[in-house]
Order: sequence, then structure tokens, then C-alpha cells
Amino acid sequence: MDLYGLIGFPLTHSFSKRYFTDKFIREKIKDSSYNLYEMKSLDGLADLLKNTPDLRGLNVTIPYKQDVIPYLDDLDDASAERIGAVNTIKVFADGSTKGFNTDYYGFRQSLIEWLDRRGETCTNFKALVLGHGGAAKAVEVALQDLHVDYKVVSRQKGTDTFLYEDLTEEIMNTYLLIINTTPLGMFPHVDECPAIPYQFVTKNHYLYDLIYNPAQTQFLKNGAEKGAVLQNGMKMLELQAEKAWDIWSSEEDMWSV
Repeated sequence: MDLYGLIGFPLTHSFSKRYFTDKFIREKIKDSSYNLYEMKSLDGLADLLKNTPDLRGLNVTIPYKQDVIPYLDDLDDASAERIGAVNTIKVFADGSTKGFNTDYYGFRQSLIEWLDRRGETCTNFKALVLGHGGAAKAVEVALQDLHVDYKVVSRQKGTDTFLYEDLTEEIMNTYLLIINTTPLGMFPHVDECPAIPYQFVTKNHYLYDLIYNPAQTQFLKNGAEKGAVLQNGMKMLELQAEKAWDIWSSEEDMWSV
């Protein structure tokens, strides 16, 4: 039995187990199972790898996408090393591990498809990236590759970033693509949302939330009240999951973004 799974804490919001279980049934992928490995500390990863010889691959979620890197034997330089975050681990037959980042592909492709359906292209926008965690890093690299001018919005002042309280009407009118990479609004804390000035959101804004549960977060609801164009994180998740499967099921240890 080939085993796959998800590590993170907490895992009450997990989409991956249902997705891959359904995939294995739908595509008649035999002798494969997907499990949840909730870890309060990454110190448990070594024991998991040692005690689970049939483990072939892992997904990584909050809060370990960056912290997991020192625990791995190798990084894919085309994705994880460049981004500085890992959401997919391939476990080889000898037990060695290699980290990849498929969030990059999932976000980039879903953004292109979403804007294309609206008759838009990425270079028509300037973007605000809300948050600066592991998911944000993948989003930033994708935006760079798509030649989208962007600014990070954070609660802490940093080089070339905005604080939430810095967001004036002029800034909001300039940056029409707003991407939430924070966990604010994720189930069960569905009443939370990033503290942007929603009174300045208009029908010209595009709001993208990486959260998929609930399907419409408070961030997106606030945008809907202003007539903004909305996208949640489900398509990104599906795309990154399929890319993860490509990595796990490939005989090669490299991939193409």
C-alpha cells in the first residue's frame, strides 16, 4: 500500500484527504491511501518517516511550509528553493526526502484562467498581497514571473511593504487586484477578515482569497457588497494537488513549473 498524507496543525480544515481519496476511487488508482498526520511540532516528522516505510509523499500546510525546510534532505531549486517554502514532499524508496512548491503553479495557473475568463490579462493589474507567510511567498514569485507590479501588506513594517493602516483611497484605487494569503476567515473563524479599508473597494477590484473553506469568506463577502469580482482558493487547491500527484507518481525527481 502506497501511503500519502498531509502534515500541519490543526488539520480540521483539510481538503486534501477528501480530494485524494476521491481521486484514487475515480481514477481506479489501487493500493493507495491518503491520511492526515496532525503534528503539534515538526519533531514528529522524523518518526513519521521512520515508522511509515510505505510513505511516498506528503503535503504540507499551515504553519510548516517554511519551517519544514531544514528537516528535508533536498529541495527542488525550480520551486521550493526559489520560493523559500514547501507544500509538497516526495519520499523516495530509500527514505530520503525532497521538497517542492506546487502552490506556485496552482496560484499562477488559476489566476491566469480567472482573469482570462473576464477578458483580462495579469499585466493590466497592480496587486496587493495580504500576508507574508509561506503561501504569500509562492504568490509573490508567481506575480513576479507574470510581470505584475505588487506590494505586500503586513501588520509589521518591512522593506517595500504597506501596513494595513497605510492603505489610503488612492492606494486602493491603484492596486485593483487584492490577494488574501492569510488564514483570516478560514473555518471555523469565519467572521474574521483582513483589515483593509473595504469602503474603498469598487466594482473595478478583483479579490482573490486563497481560502476555500468557507467558499465565500468575510473578505469576499465584503468585496461582493461593493460589486468586486471574486475568486476563492478551490481552483488553486485542485491545480496544486494534481501537480503534487505528478511529482509523487513520477519516476523522476525533477518537475517543470
